Amino acid sequence: MTRRPILLIDVMDTLVREPFYDIVPAFFGVSLETLLREKHPSAWAEFERGEIDEAALRTRFFRDGRDYDHEGMKRAMVDAYAWLPGMQELSAELASAGFALHALSNYPDWYRLIEERLALSRFVAWSFVSCDMGVRKPDPRAYTLPLERLGVPAEECLFIDDRAANCEAASALGIDAIRFTGARELRSVLAQRGLLAAAPG
Repeated sequence: MTRRPILLIDVMDTLVREPFYDIVPAFFGVSLETLLREKHPSAWAEFERGEIDEAALRTRFFRDGRDYDHEGMKRAMVDAYAWLPGMQELSAELASAGFALHALSNYPDWYRLIEERLALSRFVAWSFVSCDMGVRKPDPRAYTLPLERLGVPAEECLFIDDRAANCEAASALGIDAIRFTGARELRSVLAQRGLLAAAPG
C-alpha cells in the first residue's frame, strides 16, 4: 500500500477477550459443547443484529425457553472483558501514528459495557457494530456499509479479524485483510508492510 490505510478492526478475540467460549459455559456448569447444543440457534445472532432486545434474548437464550440467571451471566461476561495481551499497546501506537481505527464488530449493544470497562474509544472508534448496522460479518453488507459511510474505496482499507471466514469475505470485496493470531504476529505483518516500525530485538 502506498497510502496509510483506514483500519477496520474486529473486537472480540482480536482486541478484547471473548468470554462466551469459557466463562459462559463455566457459569452454567456445562461444557461448551453442551451449551452450544442447548442454546437457541439464532437468538444471539438476532441480538447482535439488533433484531431483538435483551428482554427477548432472555426468553430465547435456550432452545427450551427455560429461565436462567440472565443478570448473573451478563455480570460474568462483563467481568471477563479484558484487552488481549499486547493489543492495548498496539492500538495506542497505531492511533498515535495517525491511523484511523474503526471497530467492525459482530456484537449487541453490550459493546457499551466493553467501552465502560476498557475505554476502547481512546484508540478505536465504535463505528461499525452489527447491532447498529443490522448486519453481521461475513455478510457482504457488513463491509460495504462501512465503505459507503467512510466514503472510501475498498483498497484504502485494511481489515483485521481473528476469523478466517470474515477475512475471506473482506478479501472477496477487494479489502486487504489480515487474520489476527496475536499482537506480536500482527505487529510483524504490519511492519512487513511498512506500516509500523519492527519491534526491537
